Amino acid sequence: MYFKRKELEKFRSFKGPLIDVRSPGEYYKGNMPNSINIPLFDNDERSIIGTIYKKEGREKAVIEGLKFVEKKMELLLDTLFMYIDSYKNISNDNNKELFIRIYCSRGGMRSQSIAWLLEKFKFNIYTLNGGYKIYRRWVLNSFSKKLNIVVIGGKTGTGKTRLLSLLEKNKYQTIDLEGFACHRGSTFGGLGMKEQPSNEQYENKIAEKINSFKFSNNIFVEAESANIGKCKIPHELFNQMKNSKRIEILRSESNRLEELINTYSVFKKEELRESVLRIKKRLGPQRTKIALESINNEKWEIVCRSVLDYYDKCYEYEKVGKTNIKLLDLTDRKYDERILKLINNIL
Repeated sequence: MYFKRKELEKFRSFKGPLIDVRSPGEYYKGNMPNSINIPLFDNDERSIIGTIYKKEGREKAVIEGLKFVEKKMELLLDTLFMYIDSYKNISNDNNKELFIRIYCSRGGMRSQSIAWLLEKFKFNIYTLNGGYKIYRRWVLNSFSKKLNIVVIGGKTGTGKTRLLSLLEKNKYQTIDLEGFACHRGSTFGGLGMKEQPSNEQYENKIAEKINSFKFSNNIFVEAESANIGKCKIPHELFNQMKNSKRIEILRSESNRLEELINTYSVFKKEELRESVLRIKKRLGPQRTKIALESINNEKWEIVCRSVLDYYDKCYEYEKVGKTNIKLLDLTDRKYDERILKLINNIL
């Protein structure tokens, strides 16, 4: 039984429950992935304590905090014990010693208080020295590391995401920028997806993935605009992507139409109409009208054709100035392991 403060690298290396004791608002803005939020103070309580700290000093703020904790001590302990027990059941490994990791904003009183409390019940506790603030510094520094990025490009409907998934399945190093953003990147990109994370949390997820890699090996990503929905690709990472090796997928128009129809025809007509209307100025009145009528009549090929030309022009503009491009013709090919040999040959 012990309670120690650990530096970030050591803190991250341990397996076990990861508890964020900051307020729900802080947690929502950004947190260490795979952590659970068991706040010492809720949003209102944190605001009250902060105001007292600024106006009356640390001592009175601490006293007010103790009053809040006293009222909910039993509930707080029940929540902590319930989570720890559920973690033990899920991990299904009762033979190993369990280390519980706790962090707050700066590694101060909130995490130290919860750690002290759990230690009294004979748990082994680690807190993060410097807290989430130190973690965020590590996240932002991650994007400045030199990476061997390979960008997978191609017009809309060429199956870039499917190829990325195939690479991931076969143990290649990949970063699913759209998956982390819960958005496919176009006006239709949010259809069928979960709510997007905060931009800060988006960065946290990417950094965790980057730091799981062997940097000397290739890292595959999809070609993207700087913004994916409301999420923004970290500036340093995006700059590396712009100057990286690039594989350009080539597929026939019929292949691309089939890909788009399979992807988008499953969604509700109202959702598809709303997506078309968001780009009506760029599509123009005639193509917008054709697309909307075709959605109503479930003529999916016409719908896709009406927007394909627009997206092709956008893509050609985005590709201007790109060098070091290797072409990969996948016309009429299945996306299976045989494609991986073609990729290995051109890199």
